[in-house]
Amino acid sequence: MLNNSIFSQMPPVTKNLIIINVIIFLASTLFPQIGESLDLYCGLHYILSDNFIATQLITYQFMHGSFTHLFFNMFTLFMFGMIIESVFGAKRFILYYLTCGIGAGIIQEIAYYVDIQMLLQENIDRIMPMVNESAEAIRNQLMHDPTYTHLINSLLTVGASGAVYGILLAFGIFFPNRQMYIMFIPYPIKAKWVIIGYAVLELTLGLGNAQTGVAHFAHLGGMIFGLLLIIYWIKTGVIRKNDNY
Repeated sequence: MLNNSIFSQMPPVTKNLIIINVIIFLASTLFPQIGESLDLYCGLHYILSDNFIATQLITYQFMHGSFTHLFFNMFTLFMFGMIIESVFGAKRFILYYLTCGIGAGIIQEIAYYVDIQMLLQENIDRIMPMVNESAEAIRNQLMHDPTYTHLINSLLTVGASGAVYGILLAFGIFFPNRQMYIMFIPYPIKAKWVIIGYAVLELTLGLGNAQTGVAHFAHLGGMIFGLLLIIYWIKTGVIRKNDNY
């Protein structure tokens, strides 16, 4: 059977990552109470939220908010994860995958912090002319305001996108001249240009504060941490970049 042959030929880490992600998504979708608990304990909350737990930097990578989110992440993992796992080996691949995901979460937390500080400052600047209080006093009041606490407790990041973007980066590094077809572009483009294009796009959308519900800085974080780990591995001889890839 075709499905069985494809599934059996998948390397173990890629295959098990897909299985885990699908199982968690199905459990969350079919059993809403389980989904709510997973969001609360496993989704990545803002670090100053009452719901933040350090282990969420790992667990959030296995959760997805919609079928589309899950499908595109798992499809990309299927297409490129198998190749990168064959380059890195199973143990280094899972380490790389989780590192990219953790890095993505850290960068997204920093992005949340910057956004919230900017929002606080905007409110301070608006309120100060109307009251006889210092900026620090107004800041303390705002930080204990129910609207502010609700905001920081509602921030939630889920998905394997950061780790997946790290895999795309690895593909661009180890297979820079492979031809790739991109949706709506009828001509093949070398992988290295595709990855650079993705990075520039994510940076532009992130800095532009695009209100799309997409964690653009998390995507960049996965690529940044992936790049740092690959550079370290190459310099220490753990892996070798072969021009014949």
